[in-house]
Amino acid sequence: MRIAIAAVGRMKSGPERELVSRYLDRATASGKPLALTGFDVTELNESRAGSAAARKVEEAKGLRAALPDGILVTLDERGKSLGSEAFSNLLGRWRDEGRPAVSFVIGGADGIDPDFVKNADLSLSFSPMVWPHQLVRIMLAEQLYRATTILSGHPYHRGD
Repeated sequence: MRIAIAAVGRMKSGPERELVSRYLDRATASGKPLALTGFDVTELNESRAGSAAARKVEEAKGLRAALPDGILVTLDERGKSLGSEAFSNLLGRWRDEGRPAVSFVIGGADGIDPDFVKNADLSLSFSPMVWPHQLVRIMLAEQLYRATTILSGHPYHRGD
């Protein structure tokens, strides 16, 4: 099953980009024996439309075009909160069901178009707080790596 990340906005070179890359490289290596592949990031430019609503609609169109067919997960502070083990079990279940891909979407500064979120298979929250997209990418990359270690029985995850 392919894992894809689509984000509105571009990360500059620096420690944040390096952390995302490090975790996704680890996820790629540990995910391969688990039939989890890809771990690719697609960056989309922020819309220049005149209103927040118009920007979100325009960005949603770009996101739809960039995503593979499969499960759609949006990252949103109003979404469902999952623990690391529940998250890894969900990825494992989708893989076992033969889903071709799971796409994780990180919105831009205005958030994600409400209709896009409504059509997602899951809206996931890391916190009720709003986080900058750079930090959300780091947290998502780490959780994807952590999920691969949980699914493989690796001792990286030591949570209860």
